[in-house]
Amino acid sequence: MKRRSFLKVAGSVAGGYLVGTGAALRAAAATSEGTNEKVTGLPRRLVGRTGKKVSIVGFPGIALIHYDQKRCTEALHDAFERGVNYFDVAPAYGDAEIKMGIGLQGIDRSRIFLACKTRMRDREGAQKELERSLKRLKTDYFDLYQMHCIRTPQEVEQALGPDGAIQTFIKAKQEGKVRHFGLSAHTTRGALAALKGFRFDTIMFPINFVEYFKMGFGKPILDLAKKQGVGVMAMKPISAGALPQDAQRARKYWYRPLEDTGEIDLALRFALSQEPVVAGIPTGFLDLLDKTIPVGCSYRPITESETQKLKEMAETCHSLFRREEEQVASGLPLSQPVYPDSPHECCPCVSV
Repeated sequence: MKRRSFLKVAGSVAGGYLVGTGAALRAAAATSEGTNEKVTGLPRRLVGRTGKKVSIVGFPGIALIHYDQKRCTEALHDAFERGVNYFDVAPAYGDAEIKMGIGLQGIDRSRIFLACKTRMRDREGAQKELERSLKRLKTDYFDLYQMHCIRTPQEVEQALGPDGAIQTFIKAKQEGKVRHFGLSAHTTRGALAALKGFRFDTIMFPINFVEYFKMGFGKPILDLAKKQGVGVMAMKPISAGALPQDAQRARKYWYRPLEDTGEIDLALRFALSQEPVVAGIPTGFLDLLDKTIPVGCSYRPITESETQKLKEMAETCHSLFRREEEQVASGLPLSQPVYPDSPHECCPCVSV
């Protein structure tokens, strides 16, 4: 794609982002004011400029890979009855789409906000994945369709090009198969390139206390998203960071989630207190979702003393995203998966 063609779809330019504790607390208060509706005790927030409202705790579709269909169906219905209306899933999550499609039957489609993704960067690949996802999830449309796991500006350039995935998105919206556009991203450069290159409605990005205090990860994304009216979906809000190489794993997973209810409370509330975060998606296990929903129900902005406690917790943790963030920032190729055991690893070497 020629540079001048790419620049034709370029959007706003990001500004600087410096947040002191006082500014963060003011942002938290502003964010909490937008939480003006509760369903079964769980607050809902507006999704950027879409006019739609979602629960501040989303359902992590990736969790379904760990359980049989009966348990998955029970969990989906239970979450909905507890106020969750935001359901997130992706083709990269094994058989999660199939299980979610079956499990959501019996729930009024108009009462849920269903979000799916594609990691295909070309038009044809994205079209095939979209149609397959619609079929698996037994729905005629997605409320939100996202480019999955953007990491490099080169991926963005391909995805937004003449034969890129964005052409599938636009066509799908015209056909009523997609209501809103979004992306998920794992690096600052990739995320900013996408937000500057197209008018997305949402971005899913790691908004997490470890990453935030270790390297300021997420700050530029929050700033630009706020300027553009883009809703931020916080991924990994209850992550405790990367596992040390020889660490004993409490779960068969590629990073360490928080397990203690009190720590989950602090971490999720920290993420939800960052403007313009709309919702948080807990780590992909149903028992962690069960711990997270009550935190959402009792949500209140993070305090200065609680923020200090999280800073101290972060000092003992290892960043999950530093390696790929630094590789992409340095212009180094990502020819191999950063975390080969990740259930949704999506390195650029995947065929598109």
